[in-house]
Amino acid sequence: MQKEIEIVVIEDEVDILELIEYHLTKEGYKVTGFLSTQNVEQFLEEETPSLMLVDRNLPGMEGAEFVSYLRKVGYDIPVIFLTAKAKESELEEGFEAGGDDYISKPFSPKELTLRIKALLKRSGALQKQNRLKHKDLTIDLGHNKLFVEKEHISLTNLEFKLLYTFMKHIDMPLNRDFLRDEVWGVEGERVNDNAVNVAINRLKNKIDPQNERNYFQPVWGVGYKFS
Repeated sequence: MQKEIEIVVIEDEVDILELIEYHLTKEGYKVTGFLSTQNVEQFLEEETPSLMLVDRNLPGMEGAEFVSYLRKVGYDIPVIFLTAKAKESELEEGFEAGGDDYISKPFSPKELTLRIKALLKRSGALQKQNRLKHKDLTIDLGHNKLFVEKEHISLTNLEFKLLYTFMKHIDMPLNRDFLRDEVWGVEGERVNDNAVNVAINRLKNKIDPQNERNYFQPVWGVGYKFS
């Protein structure tokens, strides 16, 4: 389902790390910080962050060497170097090691957040955030479109709202009053239980005409569950 964009920051100076974490968290990102490259590869095996900010002057393995190593073993996560190494030759080293952008210290927090946003946009991370996926369903929230196994399926505005509501609450029993409020809004007071059932059946026939996926399951005494 839709997740926060996670950014990994590798910075050995605690005050700078905390400053970066503060500004990125304020922008709505989830931030995971490391004081060295140790344990970062293990983290990447378990998580899929959208971007990494990497200092070059790090204890143990130097930042550009670490990024070069990650590229060799197959990680293509976007990387911005944020470092005091500001000579032209050092900038060149950073890009050759696999960096996507390079910011010299001292840095402007505003410039940092703008460059992060630009790189996330280029890498497709922001677009992915605007999509919800479940089994073979993908809904594009930016364009109000549904794709079933990459095939575009036309939905009415009401059907799209109904599907979006269910996809936000996977495996949770939803009663008809809740659906009326979420989907029909102020018009919901005039919508009876039968009309809700009809709308769900119509949606079901569009997204799963053979009922192979068994998305909608009645919950006795409550309403429906989407699985």
